[in-house]
Amino acid sequence: MPKISVCIPTFNRVKLLPFAIESVLQQTYQDFELIICDDGSQDGTPELILQYTDNRIKYIRHPENIGKSNNMRSGFDAAMGEYFMKFDDDDKLTPNFLTRTAAILDKDSSIDFVGTDHWVIDINNVRDEAKTQENSRRWGRANLQAGIIDNLLEVVFVNQSFQIGATLFRRSTLQELGFMQPNWQNCEDNDLFVRLALAGKKGYYLPELLMEYRFHDQQQGIDRAIPYLTDKLQYLGSYKFPSDKLEEIRQKRLAETQLLLGLRLIEKGETQKGRELVLAGKSFSSAKAWTGLGLSLLPVGLRPWAFGLVRRVKG
Repeated sequence: MPKISVCIPTFNRVKLLPFAIESVLQQTYQDFELIICDDGSQDGTPELILQYTDNRIKYIRHPENIGKSNNMRSGFDAAMGEYFMKFDDDDKLTPNFLTRTAAILDKDSSIDFVGTDHWVIDINNVRDEAKTQENSRRWGRANLQAGIIDNLLEVVFVNQSFQIGATLFRRSTLQELGFMQPNWQNCEDNDLFVRLALAGKKGYYLPELLMEYRFHDQQQGIDRAIPYLTDKLQYLGSYKFPSDKLEEIRQKRLAETQLLLGLRLIEKGETQKGRELVLAGKSFSSAKAWTGLGLSLLPVGLRPWAFGLVRRVKG
């Protein structure tokens, strides 16, 4: 049995996937299995995997796209290790990731997962020091102390400090919670961390840059925004927190997401549903809401131009 199962879910990333795979094979900690679960890639990924002869690599190929979280779940179901992690096919681990995180879980059996900080890299694998520091500040890791997190729910929900691709879990803990929700494309990582915190699990923060998170153009665009906001709405609507402070934050984020999704839908021509969501999220910004409702009266063909004009005026 391998000590650690590392899972890389992939979809049409044949040019970046080799960097992710090599970052696992080059770990200083070598007692692992590497599970690559392929969500129906059509870009030569199967041929790429055939080039690897390391018998620790397992390849799961779905002939058709089954969706992001379902693909991740297939990798998790195949895992045999005591510890488990997954990271994306466009990211990388630093050589000491498994050594440093596994040592903490080995030392204290009460800890359920260990999260680390991470570098920001570009499409050419170049680390960006300034963006890395900015990213750590933005997500609250710059001020997070090493050790077990006392206020875990606040850290993972409000600050969203833990990045799932930079976290090593006890597999038994994830089995207890059912790992990722099925049929989700976005926010499945946020949801998992919130469920871990609500279940009273212990998270440990290791303030070392042990993973490399890649920023690139494929992560942007309106076609990605609508599915993302739809799933975020589902995620934020899945809970009601006992803390008044956290519940107020959840309700504010819920209203913001309703408003933003409504505006996107109006821009794309889904007028009725868009108006309903804009009205539901009006408390976040009445000015944006009324602007969106006004633009919904325009012919559908003119809306992208009008929304673009508003964004340029405000931005």
